[in-house]
Amino acid sequence: MEKGARHRNNTEKSHPGGSKSDTTPESGSGGGGVALKKEIGLVSACGIIVGNIIGSGIFVSPKGVLENAGSVGLALIVWIVTGLITAVGALCYAELGVTIPKSGGDYSYVKDIFGGLAGFLRLWIAVLVIYPTNQAVIALTFSNYVLQPLFPTCFPPESGLRLLAAICLLLLTWVNCSSVRWATRVQDIFTAGKLLALALIIIMGVVQICKGEYFWLEPKNAFENFQEPNIGLIALAFLQGSFAYGGWNFLNYVTEELVDPYKAANPGEPEDVCGCVPRGGGGLRDRGAE
Repeated sequence: MEKGARHRNNTEKSHPGGSKSDTTPESGSGGGGVALKKEIGLVSACGIIVGNIIGSGIFVSPKGVLENAGSVGLALIVWIVTGLITAVGALCYAELGVTIPKSGGDYSYVKDIFGGLAGFLRLWIAVLVIYPTNQAVIALTFSNYVLQPLFPTCFPPESGLRLLAAICLLLLTWVNCSSVRWATRVQDIFTAGKLLALALIIIMGVVQICKGEYFWLEPKNAFENFQEPNIGLIALAFLQGSFAYGGWNFLNYVTEELVDPYKAANPGEPEDVCGCVPRGGGGLRDRGAE
């Protein structure tokens, strides 16, 4: 008994308040530990999502979707189906973001659910294969659009495309490493530019429709095949459409940097009677503790 009492006294000295310190949320970051700054607001969070979805894919994929679908009507169905799938995935990720409020996205979720080995493999696959190829495609597309006006009668040289793409990637890497605020401002500016470009394309399309250029949108002509239907090509059309919608999960990589992730994911969510919201692992986290 004396030994147990001595151990209890030592515990109370090192942790005043008894077991309360063990249940305090985010105790690791509240005592002077390393933590990410919460600098991303709701507008910037929406800018990250919109800016990553509206990238080079939306300007490149429509050609591939139409060619592989084989008809205008089937191409429109592909866009609608891939959009619905993307919306469901985005809603699921919004719930994951507030249930497991950790930065890292896929890596954090795989690690927490399937263990460290699965998370480690997922991280290295993403670092070595998935994200480098995506960024390379985006950078090369950007370079092609920038250099095309300088070579109106021919294709831009491959060396110039690669050099400009590398400079673009290095510049954006430096901005993201320097400051989260700079990165969000750059993201907001380019998001506005992409929206303006899309608005211009949509307006010109509406103008052409008003002029009577809607032959392929008529139901009797929309499903007229201009090539032999092929299940493999249709699958490629779905892949191209999914690539254009890619980026809906990027906000979850900076969850810890959001000022209020619950506001961004579930506006108007009713609180529990004790003022708590669900947290991963079956526990509850008090909003006031943040």
